Amino acid sequence: MNAPDKRSVDELCINTIRTLSMDAVQRANSGHPGAPMGMAPLAYVLYDRFLRFNPGNPEWANRDRFVLSAGHASMLLYSVLHITGYDISLDDIKNFRQLHGKCAGHPEFGLAPGVETTTGPLGQGAGNSVGMAMAERWLEGFFNRPGHNIIDYNVFAVLGDGCMMEGISSEAASLAGHLGLGNLVWIYDNNHITIEGSTSLAWSDDVAARFASYHWHVQHVKDVNDLDALSRALEAAIDKRDKPSLVIADSHIAFGSPKKQDTASAHGEPLGDEEIAAAKRNYGWDPDKSFYVPDEVIDYRDQTITRGRQLQEDWDNAFAAYAQELPKLAKQFEIIQSRHLPIGWDTDILAFPADKKGLATRAANGKILNAVATHIPWLIGGSADLAPSNKTVIDGSPSFQKSRYDARNIHFGIREHAMGAVLNGMSLSKLRPYGATFLVFSDYLRPALRLSALMNQPVVYIFTHDSIAVGEDGPTHQPVEHIASLRAIPNLDVIRPADANELAALWRHLMTVNDRPVALVLSRQSIPVIDRDRYAAADGALRGAYVLADCDGEPDIILLATGAEVQICLDAYDVLSSEGIRPRVVSMPCWSLFERQDDTYRDDVLPPEVKTRLAVEAGSMLGWERYTGGTTGRSILGLGDFGASAPARDLLEEFGLTVENVVTMAKQTIDRYRS
Repeated sequence: MNAPDKRSVDELCINTIRTLSMDAVQRANSGHPGAPMGMAPLAYVLYDRFLRFNPGNPEWANRDRFVLSAGHASMLLYSVLHITGYDISLDDIKNFRQLHGKCAGHPEFGLAPGVETTTGPLGQGAGNSVGMAMAERWLEGFFNRPGHNIIDYNVFAVLGDGCMMEGISSEAASLAGHLGLGNLVWIYDNNHITIEGSTSLAWSDDVAARFASYHWHVQHVKDVNDLDALSRALEAAIDKRDKPSLVIADSHIAFGSPKKQDTASAHGEPLGDEEIAAAKRNYGWDPDKSFYVPDEVIDYRDQTITRGRQLQEDWDNAFAAYAQELPKLAKQFEIIQSRHLPIGWDTDILAFPADKKGLATRAANGKILNAVATHIPWLIGGSADLAPSNKTVIDGSPSFQKSRYDARNIHFGIREHAMGAVLNGMSLSKLRPYGATFLVFSDYLRPALRLSALMNQPVVYIFTHDSIAVGEDGPTHQPVEHIASLRAIPNLDVIRPADANELAALWRHLMTVNDRPVALVLSRQSIPVIDRDRYAAADGALRGAYVLADCDGEPDIILLATGAEVQICLDAYDVLSSEGIRPRVVSMPCWSLFERQDDTYRDDVLPPEVKTRLAVEAGSMLGWERYTGGTTGRSILGLGDFGASAPARDLLEEFGLTVENVVTMAKQTIDRYRS
């Protein structure tokens, strides 16, 4: 009982994963010990026998990817990363779930080495893994040449019962099966337990049949502790190159715990000192030792480090030969890995001539997208079945399908949520992805968009049909609260341009910023292209907000707006000016970018002494008070209700988004302040 050195290295490593997980959760007094105890054999077998990685360089481009979609089992990941040589120390594990620690309660990308993506919201990792697999297929198709297979990695993900129940896993699995992603392997931790009790309370799916219908290769391992059976299943999954694979692995939550095994209480709370000691005895472990790593496991760690170093050294030599023969492709590959841009990437971005009739910003965006895509082959994306409306097709490129993985136009199908998660997986693989849908459906992918922001991923979300000007489709398709809701997400730049040239300027911003996603909010209807000979240059948009039209002296009123409503304010500016009133028009296409400017610039655009301000936007008024204030003499013109089914012109008049109403409200604002 007190001589663990007599056991095999396999068993020692597996039990080290289990005991480190138990001890960390106990010390933190919170966490999820059950899944790591049950799935330790799977994690060990994956990292020991199948994953190609270099713990000394977690960013090695051709590493296999492992995604823990069941992110609550985070100690499973931290423990296996520790014993395989990643820079996660015992002190880091002891600091589990503590402030400024590497080992957060759920895995966070960028915090701990070896964590490929932020998971926790169940099913997100499943979608990420599909994006990673798609990115590998694109990179393989674009860069590999006969005799030079520099990209050939696989993607593995562990899903729990909750991941399987979430709708996003169905969306993602359906897409992966359709695309025949044979480099993707999911392992389903089938432990039959959720927080409320047995999964039978709410779950009776035939998972094997479900995935077979998605065109997946399905296998069933009846005991996750059977390492040979696991290995055979994983080998068969990897060998199945024409379709993704699912391995259903039956496990016991809190395996080895006398009282907590197969119970809901083991899912999300510490086991307690007495139960931990009893479980350790069952493992042949010294119950009095906490955070114990046997010498044999330390030796194994050293060997794994050496193995990983050799794997990358071999690949580096292969890449050097590739670069010698194919220097242009090698340079592009290096640019992708560094997240740089090719010289001259923006040379074809258009300058749009002034046009009173105008151009829908969704249409302008299609032109700009194609101008940029010409110079950046790894700008890749598509739409959730709305490409003709979103204007997001890359001209001249075929569709990304199982027969053309080097293509750039992705058809996500009507799967907004999966699309967002897939985009994150592609971005984490260093591609520059974009995805599109109507603004009103941004709610369908919001959890994935939030994780884009949390992970600092430069994903481009293209949201068209941005207001009640959608028209006859009615309030189900007319966004009202959506822009305000998106602006509430930290680290997300929400851009609603006033015309095609503002949008062109802001593409130069979004492509050069690598630490945040962008939401482009674009019009269905035509918007006049502003005459820049008369008004300020569109480059002012690069600072988030700028003075578009001004007066002599201190303004009597400042009109603030975004999108199509900027033109309404410009027309109101002419009326007010003709009546002897001094107006200023400020276009504010991106609040967050404006907030990152220095105080001097912000005060120049919005002088604190000018209290009379009127904000105009065809959406929720929430948030504008930060710029107009909440005191008498400051106003907001927006929507406080849903739209209606009618032509756009009738709706704008019905809801007061007219030049006449802006003029009237501006005068009332001035009068209230002066009184």
